[in-house]
Amino acid sequence: MASKVLVIGAGGLGSPIIQYLAAAGVGTLGIADFDEVELHNLNRQIIHTESSVGLSKVKSAETFVENLNHQVTFTGLEEKINENNAEEIISQYDIIVDGSDNFSTRYLVNDTCVKLKKTLVYGSILGFSGQVVVFNYNGSKNLRDIFPEPPFDEDMSDCDSLGVLGALPGIIGSMMALQTLKIITDLPVNLNQLTLVDTLDWRFQTIDF
Repeated sequence: MASKVLVIGAGGLGSPIIQYLAAAGVGTLGIADFDEVELHNLNRQIIHTESSVGLSKVKSAETFVENLNHQVTFTGLEEKINENNAEEIISQYDIIVDGSDNFSTRYLVNDTCVKLKKTLVYGSILGFSGQVVVFNYNGSKNLRDIFPEPPFDEDMSDCDSLGVLGALPGIIGSMMALQTLKIITDLPVNLNQLTLVDTLDWRFQTIDF
């Protein structure tokens, strides 16, 4: 109940993260997302429903959290994380969970967490693959230590254009939520280790960095 967690993105990854953190009783749960719910989101963004279409994802997430656990203090941020607001927003939380879908946001969030000494739980998905890693925790490394610069072009395909089976973000988002809860409860977390998940061939691999 004393923990303060910011989830960036209330979409495919954010949905299971929000579900499990709210269910666990995280005291203060911040959600940052500037998008609205669309019908084609619903195969993977499972905290939203058909009745949420057209609403902001933050408002839809707030309704979900209130119905699941009214003891959670919900803070909605209907804005994009950018260079002008990143420090002010991130400074108010203990742990940042990044479920964003673009590299400019991911690198900005990482760099801000390094500057403010905030723990970052990072995940990404594309196609049938996903990855999860904890950055900047107890002196551990950060995103730029493994990927010094964005590895792909900003115009690369995303889940909307390339497609993704809805259960994949459920798997990766649940792993991110579990890592977050382990940090909150001071359970062991493997540091400087990237977990790669290939759901097409059903392979899990860890890479130390």
